[in-house]
Amino acid sequence: MKKRLVGGLVLALAVSSLLGGCGEKATTSEKPETGKTKIRFATWDTAGDVDKQQAMVDKFNAEHDDIEVTMEAYGQDFDTKISAGMGSGDAPDVMYMWNYPAYHEGLEPLDSYIEKEGQEYKDNIYEALWPYNSIDGATYGIPVGFTTHVLFYNKDLFAQAGVEEPTADWTWDDLREAAKIIADNTDAKGLAFSMKPDPYDFEMFLWSNGAAYCDAEGKLEGNLNSEKSKEVFQMFQDMEKEGYAVATEKSGTDEFRSQQAAMYIYGAWSINDFKADGLNFGLVDIPAFKDADHDSVSILSTSGIAMSKDSKNKDAAWEFVKFWTGEWASKERIGSEMPALYNVVESEKIMENPEFAPFYTMLEQSAGYTPTSFIIDNWSEVSESLALSFEQVFNPSSLQDVGPVLDEAVAE
Repeated sequence: MKKRLVGGLVLALAVSSLLGGCGEKATTSEKPETGKTKIRFATWDTAGDVDKQQAMVDKFNAEHDDIEVTMEAYGQDFDTKISAGMGSGDAPDVMYMWNYPAYHEGLEPLDSYIEKEGQEYKDNIYEALWPYNSIDGATYGIPVGFTTHVLFYNKDLFAQAGVEEPTADWTWDDLREAAKIIADNTDAKGLAFSMKPDPYDFEMFLWSNGAAYCDAEGKLEGNLNSEKSKEVFQMFQDMEKEGYAVATEKSGTDEFRSQQAAMYIYGAWSINDFKADGLNFGLVDIPAFKDADHDSVSILSTSGIAMSKDSKNKDAAWEFVKFWTGEWASKERIGSEMPALYNVVESEKIMENPEFAPFYTMLEQSAGYTPTSFIIDNWSEVSESLALSFEQVFNPSSLQDVGPVLDEAVAE
């Protein structure tokens, strides 16, 4: 997965402005009088991933006498080209998608298409993924892949400190105790985390403690600065103050990879790098809060596939969407995308793979949570402000009191 669903929806206002000027386009499939129906498909991937995707597109084309798909690889220019295409009414028929809050006005609602496929079609896709591909109750994308977050740990450092490795039933108290022992008995810190965490990601810790940034109406007051929320921020700050956790400039990946930290919490993006390094690591569910009445919760980073509302060939586009999100294609992407289909996870015995299973356990535990980025219209500005507030709490040069910082954050 090359795109993350991140907190800063930096293109939201620009895209909204562009979409507001779009005229109405044809909404039914139009097949040329001769030849195949032409479909454009935009991907954000690069290099070898694009070659693999092209081979998959070629298979679709070979199997369809009436449809021809042309793949357009946008790479780092993906967002720029998608927003420009939507603004000019020339967006690709089908495209990868992650930033639904910014782009949904240019996308075709897919609920009627899904309904025609039957309930079994929808039920075969992990429940927790649907809200991340929907806005205001309408579905705009079909899930392709995802990552949740898990706890990564260094087996060698745990052995060196004489600490038993983490288990799925760990609480944060267990993590803190282990982190202290590791810091006291090795040259590493017990835990690494970001001193300026992405607000989109960090909300999962509040969810795990029965809190959130906002309520269903988008109200921050009484939510972000609730006692349950403050407990989470205080816990991380205390670990840093007590010297067994380190707040880093980035995600903590560098510190974990260089064995300067024995644990950190992150998505699946760095697994291949760790394996290439020969790092002796494991991964397990995120610890739960001792007094919470539920398991730990993770934010999701998803990739979906969506259809342009301006496509003149929507029936053909839907055929390609079904192909790209179907069983065969999902199996082909294993290794670059975690499958979103229950039947593929079962048939490929993915839950027996210790490198994959915790991500799915966290996925199932995380159903029913809606990120604040999907609730608040001006999330881009709110996210920037929250990131600065969080840095005041965790930056080792400041370590400001949690309560006043969060109270001020909701008042801005």
